[in-house]
Amino acid sequence: MNAFGSYAAIGDSFTEGVGDPGPDGTFVGWADRFAVLLADQLPEHDFRYANLAVRGRLLDQIVVEQVPRAKELAPDLVTFCAGGNDIIRPGTDPDDVAERFERAVADLTSAVGTVMVTTGFDTRDVPLLKHLRGKIATYNGHVRAIADRYGCPVLDLWSLRSVQDRRAWDEDRLHLSPEGHTRVAMRAAQVLGLPVPADPEQPWPPLPARGTLEVRKDDIHWAREYLVPWIGRRLRGESSGDHVAAKRPDLMPL
Repeated sequence: MNAFGSYAAIGDSFTEGVGDPGPDGTFVGWADRFAVLLADQLPEHDFRYANLAVRGRLLDQIVVEQVPRAKELAPDLVTFCAGGNDIIRPGTDPDDVAERFERAVADLTSAVGTVMVTTGFDTRDVPLLKHLRGKIATYNGHVRAIADRYGCPVLDLWSLRSVQDRRAWDEDRLHLSPEGHTRVAMRAAQVLGLPVPADPEQPWPPLPARGTLEVRKDDIHWAREYLVPWIGRRLRGESSGDHVAAKRPDLMPL
């Protein structure tokens, strides 16, 4: 097991931590939780962490805005999760997105220590995204192949079955809940051979049965509160990350 003295996370809303609000109003998320598990392997204050991720960012924006900063920081570990926002856009080609992703991986691996790449989730039970399941699977195949070529560990979210439970997801059904982020953080630690406080695949407690009326009421609430605004931003060419800056732009002690 390697001890990493520094870590930088790059990506979009998933890595920023949307869906996992902290007490100060900023998001926590799996990367912050993963950083704590990494820091636990070292003496106090010896570990440094940066989170450069910004919600809504497309792959090319991440490559322009975040990859150079990550190279400048030159941490021992970088997690690179990107391309998801590209894949869900109509008309995008997963092969083309993967080619651009690979160029970024090649650039990163030449300048930093270990680069962990991340696959997309299995979206079979995500109402807004289940029709994109094949497209996401194609992109995931590319990500795994790229990881093989560059010797990158893979945080395989497609295989993390516990996040198929609706309790792993925020009310918007697009971002993880705090528990979902926690399970991803533990899986990331497992990928690197670190000890974890619990099994990320630990079964969820049973849920009471839900009636058709209750499900329908939840669906209507979700459409009004989340789906309609999401579609509206797409039509206006807006992003949830407009005017948002990275929450942790420098390597700082935890």
